[in-house]
Amino acid sequence: MSALDELLEEDEPSASSTPEGRSACPFRVFFKDARNMFKMDELASEIAQIAFPAALALTADPIASLVDTAFIGQIGPVELAAVGVSIAVFNQVSRIAIFPLVSVTTSFVAEEDAASKMAAEELESIDYEEPFSENSEMKELVPHSDPSKTMYRSSVSSDISTNMEKIEHERKHIPSVSSALVIGGILGLLQALFLIFGAIPILNFMGVKSDSPMLTPACQYLTLRSLGAPAVLLSLATQGVFRGLKDTKTPLYATVAGDATNIILDPIFIFVFNLGVSGAAIAHVISQYLIAVILLWRLLRQVDVLPPSMKDLQLGRFLKNGFLLLARVVAATFCVTLAASMAARQGSIPMAAFQICLQVWLASSLLADGLAVAGQAILANAFTRRDLRKATAAAARVLQWGMVLGLVLCALLGVGLQFASNLFTKDASVLQLIHIGVPFVALTQPINALAFVFDGINFGASDFAYSAYSMASPCGHC
Repeated sequence: MSALDELLEEDEPSASSTPEGRSACPFRVFFKDARNMFKMDELASEIAQIAFPAALALTADPIASLVDTAFIGQIGPVELAAVGVSIAVFNQVSRIAIFPLVSVTTSFVAEEDAASKMAAEELESIDYEEPFSENSEMKELVPHSDPSKTMYRSSVSSDISTNMEKIEHERKHIPSVSSALVIGGILGLLQALFLIFGAIPILNFMGVKSDSPMLTPACQYLTLRSLGAPAVLLSLATQGVFRGLKDTKTPLYATVAGDATNIILDPIFIFVFNLGVSGAAIAHVISQYLIAVILLWRLLRQVDVLPPSMKDLQLGRFLKNGFLLLARVVAATFCVTLAASMAARQGSIPMAAFQICLQVWLASSLLADGLAVAGQAILANAFTRRDLRKATAAAARVLQWGMVLGLVLCALLGVGLQFASNLFTKDASVLQLIHIGVPFVALTQPINALAFVFDGINFGASDFAYSAYSMASPCGHC
């Protein structure tokens, strides 16, 4: 049973106590409080404040990749196809590490932050004036107008206020943050070494053989871009932390700054310095390190990232849940990587068209991931506080918004991509293949949106096992 089924059973036990009620759960949630779907109440405001910046941050990198694609497309279809294969390889390896790390980090940080806030609230609720209440014994011992009593009470009250101010301004101690950064840094280094030393064999496996004109530019791009893998893993782990703290604006600002730098440097390195695909890779690496530096700088001001001891690190907890999601990530990205490999084997023209369609598909699909981030953060916080009513309402609302978003994206891409494809290439053969792929890019948007949001709900409930089994096995939802 998924986290969503459990939420609905808690909310409406009588309706889901029968087999018929339980089977209707996945559909009933879309109509729960549907009349309030677009009402900007407190819940909608909280979702929007998290989801909108998160969606912009998530789509900023694919948009930057689209700009890369547009610049590289001006060089030629061979270079565009070569970069497409390299990006597919880089993304496949990255997501195996990134997706479990970010998803687990967001949930754990949200839970620990909620728990620390609950502890602080309990501390504030203590009645510090009670020892000085004027009961009969105190009246006998201390006169009502005794100045010493007044001074003592004033001193204690002042000390309490000072301590509370220190608590509010001091950096938070969240063990999951340290664990995420350690794991992110190690995985980033391993990914860089794997891709740099295995670039040619991996590209050969992807269908780019030694006699292919795509091999040299693909190898150059993949090797150089792999140098940015540590920055990518660290920055995304840090983004997971900020999402758990319900702060999606900081990752947005950092990502926009980095991607703007990438867009500015692209034409300079590609055309002015005449570096071609190598220039595009160098610009991308610089932007990734800039994003990582900004995020770490902001994080150090809010959270104490150095654990008091190694025992405070939660590496076992991270690895256990991360491995559960590993099978899910492999299953989810295998199809994309296989499709890229098949396109590469068809030649540079099909691969160039596939690269453009894939980048558009990713950029649009990730808009729904902003809703997933909001659902995950709110649900994790609500579960920690045992507020099941809010968790149920948030799950229903993000699913409803996800369904509407998917339909809107379907309509926009179905019409817009027919005309926008000329921005990426002028090659008539590539454009013809892109127009064939437009219906597939557009019609999958509603499915993608709901899939992302369902993931966010399960992750918010720390139900990583169900998410993994449901993706890896056709019977996982039973």
